[in-house]
Amino acid sequence: MRHTRAHTKNRRSHHKMAEPTLSVNESGVTHLRHRASSITGTYRGRQVIDVEAQIAQKEAKRKKAGIEEKEDK
Repeated sequence: MRHTRAHTKNRRSHHKMAEPTLSVNESGVTHLRHRASSITGTYRGRQVIDVEAQIAQKEAKRKKAGIEEKEDK
């Protein structure tokens, strides 16, 4: 049997990635299935991530890094 380019491409046509499946929670925010929402921090109606605390923690790190950068200059 010949192994042609058309045969290879025909086989590879089924290798494409599937679109990610999205869900909509009670507050109307879309998120990936079986994962907590990164915006609200909820999963299946329960609060599992404290998003506000994470944002505050990141801001504190940025502020500290900004202060250190100014001292280096």
